[in-house]
Parts: sequence; structure tokens; C-alpha cells
Amino acid sequence: MADPARARKLAVRIRQIVSAAIEMQIKDPRLGMVTVTDARVTSDLREATVFYTVYGDATEVEDSAKALASATGVLRSTVGRQTGIKFVPTLTFVADHVPDTARELDEALERVRHADAELARIRAGATYAGDADPYRRPPEDDDEDDSAEDRSSGGTADDTVAEPTRSRSAS
Repeated sequence: MADPARARKLAVRIRQIVSAAIEMQIKDPRLGMVTVTDARVTSDLREATVFYTVYGDATEVEDSAKALASATGVLRSTVGRQTGIKFVPTLTFVADHVPDTARELDEALERVRHADAELARIRAGATYAGDADPYRRPPEDDDEDDSAEDRSSGGTADDTVAEPTRSRSAS
């Protein structure tokens, strides 16, 4: 098992080498506008998965996948020469679906924004079906006025509560 940091560094280096090699070395006419998005290396450094996207329609994606599959040997030898490691990992190319998923999420968010704007437009002229305050409250008494009158008249005998006296027992 290799150090995880070493595997990450090798993955970054493989991504750089493969993208440069696709741009400069591979002359396959089936190869479309390929972008290498990520590379991952197993912990034993024996296998590398390279993720890529292709700008174009489904036929261009298929043609680019075939071109990358046929160029795997050339790309692996280029990686071996430029990294200088003892065992060059096998390369596997996988089409990256993250940009498609991100595009679908953006479209869904845009639909939700339009729905929210429509709802806000409808809500602007709306009124309550019943009262503005739907909660029932007990009728308010004028307790404050009664207590003010009691204070001015000196109060009643009920206002003062005598506390029981406590005696200390000698122990």
C-alpha cells in the first residue's frame, strides 16, 4: 500500500500528462473535444481511472470513447516515461457525467425560480380568507383601571397577607 498523499499526487500528474498527450500526441480523427476532468489512482498504484468529458452530441461521445480506448497503450507509455515510476498503472477511461448532472440541476433551479416568482406575483394581491389574526383571545378586562382605583383608596384588607411567624426552637 502506498501513501494516500502519493496516490493523490500521482493522480494529479497522470491527469496532466494524459490531457497534454491527448492534445499533442493523439491524432485520431474520432477524438472530439475531450477534457480530462479528474484522475484517481488505487491505493496500490496499479490502476488509474481517468474521467473525461466530450463537447458534442452522443455520437461524438461514443467516437471519442473508442479513440481513447485505442490510444490507451500510447497514453500509458507516455505516463510511464514522464513519471518514472517502476510499475505504470493501467489506464481506464470513464465518461464523466458530473457536467450533465450540474446542467440538469441548473435547469431545475431555474424552473423553481420561475415558479417562486409566479407564486409571489399571485400572493401580492391575496387577502386572508378570515380575520388577519385567526387566533381566539379572551376579551380584555380593564384590570389595570381597577388596580389603580384600589391603590388610590388605600386598598382592602385582602391586599395585605400576613405571613406566619416562625419560632426558633432551642435544641
